[in-house]
Amino acid sequence: MKISVIGLGYLGAVHAASMAKLGHEVVGVDVDATKVDALAAGKSPFYEPGLDELLTEVSGTGRLRVSTDLADVAGARVHFVCVGTPQVADGHAADLTYVNSAIDQLVGYLIPGDLVVGKSTVPVGTAARLADKVRAGQPGAALAWNPEFLREGFAVQDTLHPDRIVYGVPAGENGEQVRELLDEVYADLLAEAIPRIVTDYPTAELVKVAANSFLATKISFINAMAELCEVAGGDVTQLADAIGHDVRIGRRFLNAGLGFGGGCLPKDIRAFRARAQELGAGDAVEFLADVDDINNRRRARMVQLAHEVLDGSVAGKKVTVLGAAFKPDSDDVRDSPALDVAARLGELGAHVTVSDPKAIENARRRQPQLAYEQDVEVALDGADAVLVLTEWKQYRELDPARVGAVVAGKNVLDGRNALDRDAWRAAGWQYRALGRS
Repeated sequence: MKISVIGLGYLGAVHAASMAKLGHEVVGVDVDATKVDALAAGKSPFYEPGLDELLTEVSGTGRLRVSTDLADVAGARVHFVCVGTPQVADGHAADLTYVNSAIDQLVGYLIPGDLVVGKSTVPVGTAARLADKVRAGQPGAALAWNPEFLREGFAVQDTLHPDRIVYGVPAGENGEQVRELLDEVYADLLAEAIPRIVTDYPTAELVKVAANSFLATKISFINAMAELCEVAGGDVTQLADAIGHDVRIGRRFLNAGLGFGGGCLPKDIRAFRARAQELGAGDAVEFLADVDDINNRRRARMVQLAHEVLDGSVAGKKVTVLGAAFKPDSDDVRDSPALDVAARLGELGAHVTVSDPKAIENARRRQPQLAYEQDVEVALDGADAVLVLTEWKQYRELDPARVGAVVAGKNVLDGRNALDRDAWRAAGWQYRALGRS
């Protein structure tokens, strides 16, 4: 089948390459020429484990082509819309500018029998409105909503081996035709007995934001418990282990620390609240405001801990921040807790050096006033305090004795509860972490 993918960011680039891997003929389109040029050369324009290898593989087959010209989607039978839905500049709602523009331009290239498939995360009610646009532009075309559930750092795996596939389809015979076409697209995945849920537009739209809201709530819950552990003298990691054995709760996403960030969870829970308020159901998800507040308080608490270990002030002190990306195995610094803390410390007069295996250039564009150093040992040299804020494997495995030989002060703040506390203390370090006395 010939497929088009409109938007070649994290979602679109991985989806396009994965569809080519599954045997489809794919054309990907994006307005960013630099991004398109990189993909045309078989290179990912961002860091995502396994994507370069996948691009190399599919480039050799000739099944993936990329372009800046939307006219190149003509002739495709299924069109995936994978553009971004950022938070609006003046509020919490989702900005649908790119989704609306993609549909408005795409309808001119549709023919009867074509299927437009939305994968972007949008407010509930968007699909029905866009379906009307598609039918108005080409009465013989249809629209489906097929939410994505990618985790940055695992995006290739999550596309080629998802834990579920969701179709939001119109009612009646038209919906059955849409389902059959999507089954053809995902035939190899369905052959692996991956669960498939066929539902209406609103439910499909709600799946992604509901899932992200649940995960954000679980993360903020354990971080709220971390706040209590700090004042009560408890240990949040042991608390998480104990309650995580309850099969109704589970241990995953109960890791207390600096909280969540990135381009999805923060803006998705805010947009969810905004849309619920528009629908008159704001009270139902008002708790997400507390989830957001708890998450942001962790950043302020980390800055406070830095003051505590540095005798009450960070001004004039050399602080090394290990991690700029919002999570390991990614170069994404959107709403990164690590970079936010680094910037706050810099504003308070600290001499901050940030190191990260993959995200330095992205971080430099966001916070150019900070110092950056790729080499970890150089970054650590002479530091009065070391903050581990993104749990990259190389930071989790640092030798406290070796690090202690190059720093000026043995003060380590474990922002992700990722280090061996006993080993660092045995090496003479003052160890502090969120949620541990």
